[in-house]
Amino acid sequence: MHTCTLLARMINKLSPQLLSPRTLLRTMSSTSYPQPTEARKQELIANYNNTLARVHSLNPKVQLIAVSKLKPSSDIMALYSAGVRHFGENYVQELIGKAQELPRDIQWHFIGGLQSGKAKDLSKHVENLYAVETVDSLKKCKQLNNTREKVGGEVINVYLQVNTSGEEQKSGFLKIEDIESTIEYLISDESKKLNVLGLMTIGSFDESVSADGENKDFKKLMETKQILDKKFNLDLELSMGMSNDFEQAIKQGSTSVRVGTTIFGARPPRQQA
Repeated sequence: MHTCTLLARMINKLSPQLLSPRTLLRTMSSTSYPQPTEARKQELIANYNNTLARVHSLNPKVQLIAVSKLKPSSDIMALYSAGVRHFGENYVQELIGKAQELPRDIQWHFIGGLQSGKAKDLSKHVENLYAVETVDSLKKCKQLNNTREKVGGEVINVYLQVNTSGEEQKSGFLKIEDIESTIEYLISDESKKLNVLGLMTIGSFDESVSADGENKDFKKLMETKQILDKKFNLDLELSMGMSNDFEQAIKQGSTSVRVGTTIFGARPPRQQA
């Protein structure tokens, strides 16, 4: 007999008014993950709901990704308890650790810089990886796909990251021709475990804090989408906008926004291994 079932029956027999077996098992299951304090839980839920209200006031169809990088698993469980399932992480090893520790129905978005050497680890070890939003080369697509095929995992959605600002320190495709050749692979029979979902950009800091209204980087990503949609008969989604500029991003057509500090608060400095 399963240990949990046996324990539940014993407690029910000794004190039937205390807990039923079903209630005990449900309680044991819900508390088996790291838990926040009640105060922290209510704070995070309020922050998330306030952010979601701002998002939905502009477009109720936009997906809000709660960016939980460098935050404890207990913070994620606070929002999970309120029904949130889409979370974003920036570091491969941190995501692998959290994915193994937390519920399997979380839909993880990898939104950090993806190194070629880490693409295989991400594809292999995160079973419930919903999307990789920072794919910036055909090589990385093939690494993700081939590894996923080997382990028999579910299909991963990918966003192709576009360097719309042209800044040297930023990752992302610079040439439309390179994006086109990558999409040709993604829609071919060779790519069995990847689904091209959309385009992603971060854009420049100056544009994100500008008071001029239209963000030139967001405009460029929309123009790139229109070219690719027409050529490949697609309807690509757009992932653009973070805590500082997600409202402007939605106004310019974003279908997904990545918000961290507005929900979780300031982050501690990352500890280097």
